[in-house]
Amino acid sequence: MLNRVVLVGRLTKDPDLRYTASGVAVANFTVAVDRPFSNQQGEREADFIRCVVWRRPAENLANYMKKGSMIGVDGRVQTRNFEGQDGKMVFMTEIVADSVQFLESRGRSEQRGQQQGAPAAAGAGYQQNQNQFQNQNQNQFSSNQNQNQDDPFKNNGEPIDISDDDLPF
Repeated sequence: MLNRVVLVGRLTKDPDLRYTASGVAVANFTVAVDRPFSNQQGEREADFIRCVVWRRPAENLANYMKKGSMIGVDGRVQTRNFEGQDGKMVFMTEIVADSVQFLESRGRSEQRGQQQGAPAAAGAGYQQNQNQFQNQNQNQFSSNQNQNQDDPFKNNGEPIDISDDDLPF
C-alpha cells in the first residue's frame, strides 16, 4: 500500500500554531498549488489543500514562514470525521506532513510582499515570480559563462607540482 503526497505551493495565510494539552506543537495551514493547465479563459487555477504538521517542524513553520511563502510538503493523505457543533457529521481530508521544506528565504518572501503590495497565493503572482526567477537565472548563467571563458592557465604553461598521493584515483 502507498499513501504519499508531495506538494509545492504558497501559504494562503499565516500558519495556525497551537499546542495540545500535553504540550505537543501542531500547525494547521493551507497550501495553494497551481494546476498544470489553464482554464478556458487562459487563466491558471489553483487547488487549496489543507495540511497539518506536528512537533518541531510545526514550530519552525509558524516562526519562519508566513502568508505567501513558498513551501514544499511531503506527507500522506488522511481522512477523519467528527461531530460538528450543529450535530452533523463533518468529514475532513487533509495532508499530514512528515516534512515541510522552506523554498525561499524569509527575506525573499518579505521582499516579494513589498514589491507586490501583498503576497500572492497563486495565479498571477506565480507567473510574475517565475519570470523574475528565470531572469535571475539567465543573468547568473551569463556571468558564469563569462568567467568560464577566462582560462586561469592561459599564460602560465608551467607543469603543476602534485604528488601521486594527492590524486583522487
